[in-house]
Amino acid sequence: MTTGYVFHPEYLWHDTGTSAGLLPANPAAGIPPAAHIENPEAKRRVHELIHASGLLGELMIIEPRRATVAELLRVHTEAHVQHLKAQSDLRAGGDAGDGFSPVGHGSYDIARLAAGGLIELVTAAAHGDITNGYALVRPPGHHATAEAGMGFCLFNSIAVAARHAQAELGLARIAVVDFDAHHGNGTQAIFYDDPSVLTISLHQAGCFPPDSGWTHENGTGDGAGYALNVPLPPGSGHPAYLSAMHQVVLPALNRFAPDLILLAAGFDANVWDPLARQMLTAASYREITRLLVDAADRLCHGRLVAAHEGGYNPWYVPYCALAFLEELAGTTTHVTDPLAAAVAGYAAEPLTPQQQAAVGEAAQLISRLGAAVTAS
Repeated sequence: MTTGYVFHPEYLWHDTGTSAGLLPANPAAGIPPAAHIENPEAKRRVHELIHASGLLGELMIIEPRRATVAELLRVHTEAHVQHLKAQSDLRAGGDAGDGFSPVGHGSYDIARLAAGGLIELVTAAAHGDITNGYALVRPPGHHATAEAGMGFCLFNSIAVAARHAQAELGLARIAVVDFDAHHGNGTQAIFYDDPSVLTISLHQAGCFPPDSGWTHENGTGDGAGYALNVPLPPGSGHPAYLSAMHQVVLPALNRFAPDLILLAAGFDANVWDPLARQMLTAASYREITRLLVDAADRLCHGRLVAAHEGGYNPWYVPYCALAFLEELAGTTTHVTDPLAAAVAGYAAEPLTPQQQAAVGEAAQLISRLGAAVTAS
């Protein structure tokens, strides 16, 4: 098994400015400048830990390239692509569309590099050069719709890579699993009427976007049944997410039988993240990843390709991401979670009736998937 790895220093150069967390700095209104919540620090520390742990030497480095405009237009409208370019050309930058998603000077080309990095990783997996892979990219993408950026996302890299896989690589059936703490609304919207792409999102109910990601959002037209959401209550931890994996994600993947699994790997469901209230630990991410790797091995020759999405705690996200990547690569390093003892009690919390109800409601929808394929 060979695991590919995409990273580039330019990903850290996407400039989100001196906002105060989520808000644009406005001293006149009593909002002094600070760092935007989506800043490079967490991802920089992830890359540093991958290197310092020795794991980097066991990975196949895949060099990213910039996605072409034609590749972006398979997913996004021309108006959105041109809007991001125009905002990026401004010396002071601009916004991707929702007023909270900064576009720094030059961010258009960096976002193209993020999408292109994932394309290269998927291409390597399709050609058999790697078994699976992880793209430590920035800016994130899963909230971006065809028409606009939002939630810190500019281009939807996973959607762009999925369409590339279908158009150029002969991978017809794509499953997108999203365990970011926030609903993968952009990816869902792009494929909402498309039965060739199954989207599954595990997220904190009612978190972001507001009033999005409920179980009844299940696809439309030919895509009816091909969007699955598991909106877990705030405070859900290891038992709830593992229950969702066993009762929803794995059965849905088995039934759909994808040619490729794309993973929106957001690490903001961790116990100390500032933008969610979930309770996952590094050990949780390790076990979730093990299940996904096993599913990919069984269903699609191991082709599991992940893009880093959210995760905003710079001192814990690196350990979650390292555990994830170790499991993806089928190895371990000398680095262990130094906070494992502190979070052990969180991981052990039993499944609550509210959590089980959310998982059970989603599980009932699996029978709507049109391709009743039994995994071998």
